[in-house]
Amino acid sequence: MTSASPSFQSRLAELQRIGREIAAPHAADVDVRSRFPAETLAALRAARLLSAPVPRELGGDGFGVRELAELCATLARACGSSAMVLAMHYVQVASLVRHGGEQPFFRDYLAELVVQQWLIGSMTSENGTFGEMRASLCAVEREAGRFTLNKDATTGSYCAEADAILVTARRTAQAPETDQVLVLVRRGEYRLQATGGWDALGMRGTCSPGFLLESAGAEAQILPCPFADIAAQSMVPYSHVLWAGLWWGIAADALARAGRLVRELAKRRPGHLPGNAVGLAEAAAQSQALRHHWMSLAGELDALEAPGGAGRADLGSIGWALKLNHLKIAASEAAPRIVHQALQVTGILGYKNDTAYSVGRHYRDVLSASLMISNGRILAKNASMLLVYQDG
Repeated sequence: MTSASPSFQSRLAELQRIGREIAAPHAADVDVRSRFPAETLAALRAARLLSAPVPRELGGDGFGVRELAELCATLARACGSSAMVLAMHYVQVASLVRHGGEQPFFRDYLAELVVQQWLIGSMTSENGTFGEMRASLCAVEREAGRFTLNKDATTGSYCAEADAILVTARRTAQAPETDQVLVLVRRGEYRLQATGGWDALGMRGTCSPGFLLESAGAEAQILPCPFADIAAQSMVPYSHVLWAGLWWGIAADALARAGRLVRELAKRRPGHLPGNAVGLAEAAAQSQALRHHWMSLAGELDALEAPGGAGRADLGSIGWALKLNHLKIAASEAAPRIVHQALQVTGILGYKNDTAYSVGRHYRDVLSASLMISNGRILAKNASMLLVYQDG
């Protein structure tokens, strides 16, 4: 079930068209050449879909997390890399809206983003922190109302293609590693030097190698609240839900390919159930469960900030942390199982890369799910929280 809003339905229909006519036809080439999905991003810009999280009073669509997740899931059925870029961009924009939207600089920036359809990249990893997003070695240096920020990032999500980047750093050179801020650096204010390539197993179009970043700008570009709050209240919740939606979308397309093959076989022998039909039914049940999981949690997130809701501060609770972590773990394990089952249904036709039933790209893309914020790291945190958490 999707949102009943006519404005959302029209935006969803436009994204479906972009997926069908642009993203899907270029998906294989994006994957083979490990290149940025430029055609899809140009179409998203032309359709003004990059400003979907921006409030309506600033010219955006004002969509909530459930609507954004549906958009990402829809695009993922055409191209997983394109959907990941869109999802991560939405996470960055939502973070600006929710934690900088009352500041004059960020209100003006978001209004310009609506007009210009800027793409915002992400740089939260760093050499020496071993994948821990909530720790930084680099620091913001401030003087006379301006800042400088240099970072050695292990990955920079599509940063070479972005119009701006949100970067994590320590608040000051004297601050501990976990006292972080989030900084917006804009094209023309920074230099990037790639420190490696992006020849990855999957999600090859996200183009996220390591970078050395040198940047400077006005102090107003530093979000005023601690990154710990931004992570707990926006970046982690939006990431886990939008990622779950797009992982489901990748798996759903693999399942659709398997379904087409089973129906073709059934047509050849009317009255006989193809031998692989049962496997299709098993995968369809898993797909439905995963879809309901992320849609349900997305609805709960939106309800928090609806009139009468508990408010976003509740997202800092152990209960919400566990709930979001459980979604991430469940989705990142279920989506590969669904694609694997689709491969068993399609057999050699799904294994080959040059057939209409191929699921090789889907398989490789969805394997990234357990690595994007490591499942092992999340499970260790869950174990610690469960020692003190009592549900109800």
